[in-house]
Amino acid sequence: MKAMVLAHTAPIETRPLAWTERPDPVCEPDEVLLEVLACGVCHTELDEIEGRLPPPSLPVILGHQVVGRIAATGPKVDRHQVGDRVGVTWLYRSCGACAFCRSGRENLCPSALWTGLTADGGYAERMVVGQDWACPLPEGLSDAEAAPLLCAGVIGYRTVRLAQVRDGQAVGLFGFGASAHLVLPVLKFQYPACRVFVFTRSPSHRSLASRLGADWVGGSEDTPPEPLDVAMDFTPVGETVARALAVSAPGARLVINAIRKTTPIGPLDYAELLWHERQICSVANVTRADAEEFLPLAGRMGLRPQVTCFAPEQANEALIALKHGQIDGAAVLRFAP
Repeated sequence: MKAMVLAHTAPIETRPLAWTERPDPVCEPDEVLLEVLACGVCHTELDEIEGRLPPPSLPVILGHQVVGRIAATGPKVDRHQVGDRVGVTWLYRSCGACAFCRSGRENLCPSALWTGLTADGGYAERMVVGQDWACPLPEGLSDAEAAPLLCAGVIGYRTVRLAQVRDGQAVGLFGFGASAHLVLPVLKFQYPACRVFVFTRSPSHRSLASRLGADWVGGSEDTPPEPLDVAMDFTPVGETVARALAVSAPGARLVINAIRKTTPIGPLDYAELLWHERQICSVANVTRADAEEFLPLAGRMGLRPQVTCFAPEQANEALIALKHGQIDGAAVLRFAP
């Protein structure tokens, strides 16, 4: 098979991913073999490529928003059939036995494997995954539209859940990329009385936020119409944390949706930014339950990501565009049928 392979970490502008022949993967007894149809492109891959989240073993095939059709199954597979269309998230496998797994927090499992980081992912024509980690997908979405739901959508849904949003609150979204552009319609669907304010530098991202129903759109340094009860930080930079707290109300909750920040958070003045019971929470990975809850919700909503498609061998160009804020919505590698 052909795959975009990362053999060494480097700035994405050096185009370190190479379109390379690789051996076809082979199913273990509890695994399914996927013919990859589409794979979303994520900021986490930039962190892997540029060394902020270096893969423990190289070479590796990146990609963790994978839509595929089952081409073969291992002898113990009983949940799926050849021909089924399924998705694969960032969580490739967890141990099932540790305290985190037993308490429904497999996203924190110390032995977990992560798709495209510690297990080969979906920047390839084929991949294998355990049957329990292959997610059924809602009907009515193209392969390219389904792909961003598997990370940007699922992690955005987890962000909303950890934010403990209540209907009628003022909610701020900082950054408006792949995840935030899916969170906005989810908020409007689940909490119709909330006012949603979007902070983003990009004029095209501001336009997209307005079209998707944001109640106010401004820049990162602008002051929203009212203090925020909930803030969600989707940006790659540390400076956003202080800015989000500065425009938040007493008792507000800030949830940071990022695996790594490209710049330091910096000092936070306790009296000014944290006192009055403001809270900060990070989002770490996803669980199968997140996907099992979110994907049917997306189907009921008719949620359709805005996508820009690239051929798989153009993954370097897609990631460069993503890094420089040139993608409205989500970037997706679309494989030929």
